[in-house]
Amino acid sequence: MQKTRKKTYRKPVKWQFLLLLMTVFQVISMFQIFINGTQESNTTLFTVFTVYILTEWIYFLVFGVFLKRKSFEIELIAFFLTGIGLTLTTSVYPDKAYTQLIAVLMGISVFIFLLWILSDTERAIKLRMPIAFLAIAALVFTLLFGSEINGAKNWIIIGSKSHPLFSIQPSELVKIAFVFVGAATLEHLQSTKSLTKYILFAVSCVGLLFLMKDFGTALIFFFTFIVIAFLRSGDIKTIFLVCAAALTGGVGVVTFKPYVMKRFETYRHIWDYAATGGYQQVRVLIYAVSGGLFGLGIGNGKLRNVYAATEDLAFGMVCEEYGILIAFLVLLTFVALVVYSIRYAVAARSSFYSIAALAASSLLLFQAALHVFGVTDLLPWTGVTLPFISRGGSSMMCCWGLVAFIKAIDVKTYKRYDSILKA
Repeated sequence: MQKTRKKTYRKPVKWQFLLLLMTVFQVISMFQIFINGTQESNTTLFTVFTVYILTEWIYFLVFGVFLKRKSFEIELIAFFLTGIGLTLTTSVYPDKAYTQLIAVLMGISVFIFLLWILSDTERAIKLRMPIAFLAIAALVFTLLFGSEINGAKNWIIIGSKSHPLFSIQPSELVKIAFVFVGAATLEHLQSTKSLTKYILFAVSCVGLLFLMKDFGTALIFFFTFIVIAFLRSGDIKTIFLVCAAALTGGVGVVTFKPYVMKRFETYRHIWDYAATGGYQQVRVLIYAVSGGLFGLGIGNGKLRNVYAATEDLAFGMVCEEYGILIAFLVLLTFVALVVYSIRYAVAARSSFYSIAALAASSLLLFQAALHVFGVTDLLPWTGVTLPFISRGGSSMMCCWGLVAFIKAIDVKTYKRYDSILKA
């Protein structure tokens, strides 16, 4: 008589210890800012960090102690990265500390709300069409009425550019919709032919981003589309065909719109343009290595004085002020999100969760790679942000929304499915 082999699941991480360790790390970062700040800014920063750390502990106590959830790897990664981003932003722009904190709190709210949406597959599938239309409408509205910043027309600004009352980057929020619609559509139709509808949606999004000259985000969307299409069809030939078509389109854009190529003229030649087009990347390469293994300390770096340091050069700031070890750990967290998604994809309740989690984690990893390789001149610099760490409210909400897809893949996320593991 053959013995049935009982499935074994990994033990949940000791989130209490890791949360305490992370809190100590954040408190140390906060005191480093205090040493280099003014008395007025220190009061603001103390309030911001206190609220953020309390938010972390309240989240884990509510979901871990009172609601008896078990798996917290994703939240630990998200809070760790967000804490680094909040530290860098508040140390460079004390006057924007409250704004960034509000963005973080909104991001966490998006995360919790989206987890509730994802708890019911049927509800998610019903929402795919309204979300698709809203996403396209948001991009069209941005193209028609948006403001151009750094060469890309991808911002909606209320007020003046120098002192905006409110600003948002719709393309960041559309990333969530892009993953949501793709996973929900392909799960619902259960056929390779379902790619057709998603292709129309994907082409519309990427095309509108090209018209906005937001090439970095367009590339991220295209990569995510390739991941989703392959996960559902598994057809390598189709993927190659799509990539060939995209390459042809890219060549056409460069041919008929030569100004596009000028944005990449410094690639692999940044030292020849050290005082002009390659100014920022040259400073990243010089200052990043000066931090050594353990960094110069928060507030002691020189890269913070370069334009858009907390947005486009965030990885360089991490290297300089936190050190190479923390910077390497940051990169490993993005790889860990993909590994986590792959590990639980097989045991997911439906292909919707598998596709969504793998697409979201791949998007975050690809965006992080574009940022890191771009600022270090290994790839053409597209100016994309480093997820969770670069300053920006839209980006922060997007990142927290994307990790909700990764969190939802594990059945332990929802208590009513927890009995599956005990059967």
